Formats: sequence, structure tokens, C-alpha cells
Amino acid sequence: MQSNKQKVHTLLKGLETGDPDAALVVNEQVYVQHNPHTQEGNEGLAVLFKRLAKTEPKVRTVRAFEDGDFVFAHMEYDFSSVKVAFEVFRFENGLAVEHWDNIQPMQQPNHSGRTMLDGNIELQDLAKTENNRLRVKEFVETVLINQKLENLVDFVNNEKFVQHSPNLTDGIEALRIALLAKSASGQTMKYARLHRVLAQGNFVLSVSEGSLNGVHSAFYDLYRMQDNRLVEHWDTIEPIPPVSEWKNTNGKF
Repeated sequence: MQSNKQKVHTLLKGLETGDPDAALVVNEQVYVQHNPHTQEGNEGLAVLFKRLAKTEPKVRTVRAFEDGDFVFAHMEYDFSSVKVAFEVFRFENGLAVEHWDNIQPMQQPNHSGRTMLDGNIELQDLAKTENNRLRVKEFVETVLINQKLENLVDFVNNEKFVQHSPNLTDGIEALRIALLAKSASGQTMKYARLHRVLAQGNFVLSVSEGSLNGVHSAFYDLYRMQDNRLVEHWDTIEPIPPVSEWKNTNGKF
């Protein structure tokens, strides 16, 4: 029997192959779509996959994890241009029933020479899942939302911290500067609300809402934990369109 993680891999690979059976892992009768750019109900997934496959897209799952009824995956897509995505699915009775994502165009390697997708993929420390979830929740709320930057060293291992965000570099200082930076529109990078924290072992994904240069945005941050501290980070940041432009009414989060 396939795990939910394997089902997500099959589903997303269907975008590339056009295999209509890939859609069988979804309960389309109750499927809730949270991508505001995607309509619901006007095109079955099998038809969609067949149509998209004609454009010869490339789909690569880089990392995937399970957290109870949730699967979260770190993806590379090439649909005429390369994009990096986090995909989140909720399952009921073995079928996917709800979906969220956050997608950003692939950027050049950062000044530490790291890409948005390379780095560690090894799942470890399953017994520490809940502790790592709590630590990331505390980090986001304390440092990113409440701006208590003096606490950065309590959460981040400065000697080992590997940074994949395209505009930052390894270590604490680049993150501190980014969180302190000001622009004409106010805080350059502002985290306002934490919506969800998903975890498996040493990997934790936080889903947050805020603004980047004054633009309403979704922040998906993936952390690798080691010895109770953050040692590696990947992210995608995506603008949230105005409600008047949404193609469904389910909300981004």
C-alpha cells in the first residue's frame, strides 16, 4: 500500500506524465483548493494533467515529509520557467482532500553559493518531531513576528546555519540585517501571523503571513533542526493577490 507521501509524488508527477490515474489519489468531490489562482470544479484533474503534459513540463520532488494526515513537499517545476514550490496536502481515508502551496521563481544561487533546493535531504530524529515543531513555533513567534532579535542565538546555531534563501547568506547576521532593514514602505520583511507548523523528524515547515516591501505575502519556511537549534533553512515567498482576483473563496491559508 502506498504511503500518503508516495501518493503525493504520484499525483504531482502526473503533471509531467499526463497519467490520468495520478488523479485517483484525490477525492475530487470534496477537494478544497487554497491556491487563489486556481478555480475549482471547472476542469477535472485527469483532464488538467493531460492538457499540461502537452507542454512537456518537468516535475521534481526534492524533499517530502508526512505529519499525520498532512504531506508537505519541496518541489522544482519547469513550466516554461523554473519555479520552486512547497506543496501541502491533507488526506482523509487515504485520499487527498485539501491543498495549499507557495511558489516562487527560481533565483540565482545566494552569496554563499547555495541554491533554493540543494542541501540536506536526510530525515532523522523522528522521536524529536514534536520538540522540533515547538522550537520552530517559538522561533517564528518570538523572533520573526515579535522581532526579539536578541533571541536569535537561542534558536539558531550560528556556526552551522546553512542558508538557501536567495537573498541571504549563511549565519545569523544576514538574517538579523534582513529583519531590521527598512524601506520607504516600512518593514522590508514583516511576519505578522503564523498559520501552521508541520513537522517530521528534523524537518519543520512553518506557514506564515506578512508582507515583503509592503506587499501582502505568504512565507513558507523549511528548517532542518539539530540538537534543538536551526541549522538549515529554505523558503519561498509569494505575493497574495487581492481578494477581488481570487478564483476560489477558500483563502490562501
